[in-house]
Amino acid sequence: MTAPTCLENPRLDVLHHLFASATHDASAAMCRWTDGLITLTLDEVREIPLEEVTEELNLGDELLTMVVLSLDGDIGGEMILTFDELNGRELAASLLGRPVGANPQWTELEKSALTETGNILGCAYVNAITRLIDHELVPSAPYFIQDFGASVLQQALMAQALTSDKVLICRTGFHKAGAELNWRVLFVPTAALRGAMENALHG
Repeated sequence: MTAPTCLENPRLDVLHHLFASATHDASAAMCRWTDGLITLTLDEVREIPLEEVTEELNLGDELLTMVVLSLDGDIGGEMILTFDELNGRELAASLLGRPVGANPQWTELEKSALTETGNILGCAYVNAITRLIDHELVPSAPYFIQDFGASVLQQALMAQALTSDKVLICRTGFHKAGAELNWRVLFVPTAALRGAMENALHG
């Protein structure tokens, strides 16, 4: 399935500009957090039928390390930061200034480094969207989880399945010294948040 182009879907074009601005803020925050090591780029903003989301995002059956943050309320959504095991470990080690951990079990310090990364990214996105829609968004505390990406995403989409047969996905990539990393941020706004963003942009 080919992602809609701006000409095919001008509403997505409008939202793309919003998420590009939010990603810019998040990239600046991430750059500060990692001492200039990591930057972000907006990969895509697209609308996907619910039943095709897992396949389209290529989450598959791989066990992933994730940090999940929710925006509470109808005008809310889910942010999911995903890593494979190696990349998650390398980020934690870099932030903690120590070698990559060899213990199969993640330490509390390693988990804390990743959840703080999710918190920094989440706050940057939330602040950018709050400024736009002039409505306070209430983020949850981010939490660390190791699970199958498809399972976590399906749980995040359960509320949206009640009101829509399609979902808006904003996908962001990470880069280290210009090279793309196997990390992703998936931001899934509820229909109400998407409507609030579109109304604010058109207004």
